[in-house]
Amino acid sequence: MKLLVTGGAGFIGGNFVHYMLKQHPGLRLVNLDLLTYAGNLETVGSAESNADYSFVRGDIADRDFIFSLFEREQFDWVVNFAAETHVDRSIVDPGAFVRTNVVGTQVLLDAAKTFGVKRFHQVSTDEVYGDLPLDRPDLFFTEKTPLSASSPYSASKAGADLLVLSYFRTFRLPVTISRCSNNYGPYQFPEKLIPLILSRALADQEVPVYGTGENVRDWLHVEDHCRGIDRILHNGREGEVYNIGGHNEKTNLDVVKTVLAALGKPETLIRFVSDRPGHDRRYAIDPAKIGRELDWRPEICFEDGIARTVQWYLENRGWWEKILSGEYRNYFDTMYGEKLG
Repeated sequence: MKLLVTGGAGFIGGNFVHYMLKQHPGLRLVNLDLLTYAGNLETVGSAESNADYSFVRGDIADRDFIFSLFEREQFDWVVNFAAETHVDRSIVDPGAFVRTNVVGTQVLLDAAKTFGVKRFHQVSTDEVYGDLPLDRPDLFFTEKTPLSASSPYSASKAGADLLVLSYFRTFRLPVTISRCSNNYGPYQFPEKLIPLILSRALADQEVPVYGTGENVRDWLHVEDHCRGIDRILHNGREGEVYNIGGHNEKTNLDVVKTVLAALGKPETLIRFVSDRPGHDRRYAIDPAKIGRELDWRPEICFEDGIARTVQWYLENRGWWEKILSGEYRNYFDTMYGEKLG
């Protein structure tokens, strides 16, 4: 069995690479990543010693490149993590998100259809549903919730999801989609909330919080997410969407205070800043379907997950300090420069 993981040098994709190599010995895994600003090969550096693993640098929107890769490798499965993901960046440059998230997904779908991929799995986000009111804690996103994207990022992901489902209906391409809540854990790029808090608080710098910090997110440990995708790959029904949520709703302000407390840092570091345009109020996922059909449930509670995450960042300062300094970009040349010579 040969698996293509796109975006496997990113946060969730990199964790998924480690997870699959550990859980499925003998699985041949190709990691494809363009290594844009958020791609970091050091995240999957330890996989290089595995004979069943290989890395390829490339762009999922480059049709000639992708078709050549699929023809050569003859993949059985494709899991597409490759995406521009940061909402703030999508507000500044929507076009980059459309190119990667929509056009790139379409190119991958065409290649999967042409070369007979047995399962194409699209990794999506709960942000495609829009948001929920803060005063209705009884409401949750289900797979039947209408898509109502709020940002160029979520709109591009919603567009990709619709493309994936259209290839199932029109071409009978065997596809599945997962929509997850906010992930946290090791190897997350420092622009995201939890590693941003950690890196700034450890330097005794102010920690910015949008608005009043009342926006609510459902937090999912990345390891639980990887388990969910694995279940879907092996047993999910073709043409289906599965929500993967953590049952860990927290306000952004509560998350900031929790991390500061874990670090022994004062709440006086918190600085409230102007809210971003179109900021979604609340995300909350109902993962009943994946629990019912695939016997998946989150195993890592938020308190334990945060403690583990904080400990990882403390023990791996070199990883995120290289990102903050920009040195991480040199890793590809160090690892592959002579090979590509």
